[in-house]
Amino acid sequence: MHLSISHRTRYEYDREVQFLPHLLYLRPRENPLLQVERFTFTFQPGARVQWMRDDFDNLPASVQFSTNAATLEICSECTVTTTDTPPFNFLVRDYARTVPFTYEPLHRFNLSIYLNPPEDAVLSPLRRWLAEHFTGRPQETVAWLFALNQAICRSLTYQRRDEPGIQTALATIALGGGSCRDFAALLVECARVLGIAARFVSGYMFDPTTNGAAAGAMHAWAEVFLPGAGWIGLDPTHGLFCQNAYVPVAHAVVAESVNPIQGSFFSAVPATARLTSDVRVSQSP
Repeated sequence: MHLSISHRTRYEYDREVQFLPHLLYLRPRENPLLQVERFTFTFQPGARVQWMRDDFDNLPASVQFSTNAATLEICSECTVTTTDTPPFNFLVRDYARTVPFTYEPLHRFNLSIYLNPPEDAVLSPLRRWLAEHFTGRPQETVAWLFALNQAICRSLTYQRRDEPGIQTALATIALGGGSCRDFAALLVECARVLGIAARFVSGYMFDPTTNGAAAGAMHAWAEVFLPGAGWIGLDPTHGLFCQNAYVPVAHAVVAESVNPIQGSFFSAVPATARLTSDVRVSQSP
């Protein structure tokens, strides 16, 4: 599938300010199933871009702005090609075909940061929530993951949140809902509680029902590691295994570390800002 992605973010301040260096997680991450055909940035004011690889081998852009201004606009445009592969087209090693299973020593060493369960104050409430909402658990691993994904999707209510940051897992279950990033962070924590290595993913999703408009926001989901299959995407917002409509940009142990736009500004006098954003993902011929 060929997808065109447009992402515009605009900050308007009530006075000129100095923009400090920014880190941008906006370029899709290439893999054997996803190719980036074209990617461009435009900035107001002008900026110098240096690409880097972070500690998870993501490809953020380090950006330095040349002049002070009362407006900061960051626009990215890209086209990507995703491979039309069925979401369940993978094989799991024999020892991991049913749950619970224990990762073999080398996997366990390599995945240790993705396996760390939350602290005790979070662990016990999450176990109670899972006992209530994740019932009738299948024994087969893929079916078990599908049921966990569905349990979060069906038990919570999606709520768009424009304010920055990610709710804690306990806040999400206490409030009974949250944004896609809150759902993804909760799934990551639940998977780790249950002994499955998991990480947070930020990216884009093509949804034909929105006519290309993504409500001004990127999407978020989780990935779990299955021996023999590798990292498998799960979207608890929609209750789906991820397929070719998903375009990952970055992944991390902690969700906040891959926020799409990271940076700050300096002003000798307090300044207020207004933020607007627009994300469009459409299918190309």
